[in-house]
Amino acid sequence: MTDTPLLDTVSFPADIRDFSREQIKQLADEVRTEVIDAVSVTGGHLGAGLGVVELTVAIHHVFNTPDDKLIWDVGHQCYPHKILTGRRDRIKTLRKGGGLSGFTKRAESEYDPFGAAHSSTSISAGMGFAVARDLDGRNNNVVSVIGDGSITAGMAYEAMNNAGASDSRQIVILNDNDMSIAPPVGAMSNLLSRTVSSGGYQALRGAAKALVKDAPRPLKNTARKAEEFTRGMFMGGTWFEELGFLYVGPVDGHDLDALIPVLENVRDMKEGPVLIHVVTQKGKGYAPAEKSADKYHGVKTFNVQTGEQAKSVPNAPSYTKVFAQSLINEARQDDRIVGITAAMPGGTGMKEFGQVFPDRMFDVGIAEQHAVTFAAGLAADGFKPFCAIYSTFLQRGYDQVVHDVAIQNLPVRFAMDRAGLVGADGPTHAGAFDIAYMGCLPNMVLMAAADEADLARMVATAVARDDGPTGFRYARGEATGIDIPDNPKPLEIGKGRIMREGSRVAIFSYGTRLGEAMLAAETLDAHGLSTTVADARFAKPLDTELLLRLAKNHEVLITIEEGSVGGFGAFCLHDLAEHGALDTGLKVRTMTLPDIFIDQDSPERMYAQAGLDADAIVAKVFAALGMEQVEAANRA
Repeated sequence: MTDTPLLDTVSFPADIRDFSREQIKQLADEVRTEVIDAVSVTGGHLGAGLGVVELTVAIHHVFNTPDDKLIWDVGHQCYPHKILTGRRDRIKTLRKGGGLSGFTKRAESEYDPFGAAHSSTSISAGMGFAVARDLDGRNNNVVSVIGDGSITAGMAYEAMNNAGASDSRQIVILNDNDMSIAPPVGAMSNLLSRTVSSGGYQALRGAAKALVKDAPRPLKNTARKAEEFTRGMFMGGTWFEELGFLYVGPVDGHDLDALIPVLENVRDMKEGPVLIHVVTQKGKGYAPAEKSADKYHGVKTFNVQTGEQAKSVPNAPSYTKVFAQSLINEARQDDRIVGITAAMPGGTGMKEFGQVFPDRMFDVGIAEQHAVTFAAGLAADGFKPFCAIYSTFLQRGYDQVVHDVAIQNLPVRFAMDRAGLVGADGPTHAGAFDIAYMGCLPNMVLMAAADEADLARMVATAVARDDGPTGFRYARGEATGIDIPDNPKPLEIGKGRIMREGSRVAIFSYGTRLGEAMLAAETLDAHGLSTTVADARFAKPLDTELLLRLAKNHEVLITIEEGSVGGFGAFCLHDLAEHGALDTGLKVRTMTLPDIFIDQDSPERMYAQAGLDADAIVAKVFAALGMEQVEAANRA
């Protein structure tokens, strides 16, 4: 090992292809230090990235990326990959406005052939790349990396089943950082893995296959089973073999002397799908992250020496905490309330619920489809399931929402966290579409909380409603700081509220844009434009009576929501048209998220870019009234 920083000599993976084994080990140490240093400044995902440092360096050392395709599942572990692929000079812009994405992103680099921020997609995508290669007559490798959590999802099973029945050459690396399915890893395991993946063994295996090629089917099956059984006795992986993959492993993912030869052997194989089982440790090489993998999965900025993360004193509890506490309070009074989450107990507040009611909280893993239908089964047998899933993740279970819940009119309660724009995680985690995709379903009641008191009431409303499915959405981050009633009462279904009365302009808000609507109303009043602000509370059923009153008594009607085109504003326009309210000269404008995916930034800047802040509301009203000169003067 030399004292000269090797990382300073590396711009792209081609620079490390000829490195010696000792140089590769030194480079891995330097990359780990670089990741820790960068994330201490930017915040972000730490533990998973530290766990794959050696694996990342080894892959880029052995394979000819970007011609060989490297596909990361989820992508939150890709910081070491970004450092090695021409983005080191920007690594401290991770998750910031105008900076690097916290996930893989096709538009960012040719070394990111497939973008990912949701899980369990890498094997399916890899098969697509492998088949495209075969159809084109090319000879590059396709490597898909997937974690032990992600591989439990149904999509991964579907992909393995399809890929295993195909002759396309594809390499899947199972990154097992919880030892969830692994036998003990050690020298013997590494030796066996190297042997099984070697050319000599593969030649022997091929000769044996040729020998029984024309034999009767029973004999062929017996020979195949004998080989699988023999290797399974010593190595495990029989299940993967049954799916059609050659299983190699487990391999110590931090032992480069063991890992690199296996990768080289697999690289040189000529046919069929291969799965390499690599065992790693989350947070490897950084003591605080090794000791507390959960707290260092996603981190704020932190002190590298102590590991202490930056602390901010919240002005108010988060909406997630308000939801969790509200559900706990309701569950103390109703023992038929159960909580369900899909591998996000901490993020959804279900961890707190489970601490109080361990027998009534179910984490089903990365399996949103199963979560929804599991909830439907509970509801069908008289329980009150709350399915707490981020809006963006609920998209993965939408078919089940339609067929297993809505069509059967089952009282499943969908708590949709992370509604609207979410800041540093960017467009993949934004809750942009649930108003449209849930609001179009018959039997659905749909609510959005403008503040924490109303969120508590919406939880109570969902508990009380037993005659069909209910969804309610709420934002990420701090709530408003208002008091929450001790015993929140259910809301009257389909009824909004007037927040302030005016006479010329009406702003009809759905969700947490209500605060910006109130600020806009103050500015409009200062310009002599008397403004009413109403909180819809419900997108479905819509408070048509309130909507028509606003339309009748005002010259301008603005609807605003933290969702895509086709949601709340569209529902309002439909009702207005049906009642002839658009034939009166009313100036109606809808304010939605724009028809683009908005990259990561602070939430405030993202909403300004989206045109959904107080200034944008004022500008929209001025434009509707033909007051562009006033608007321009205000902007100046």
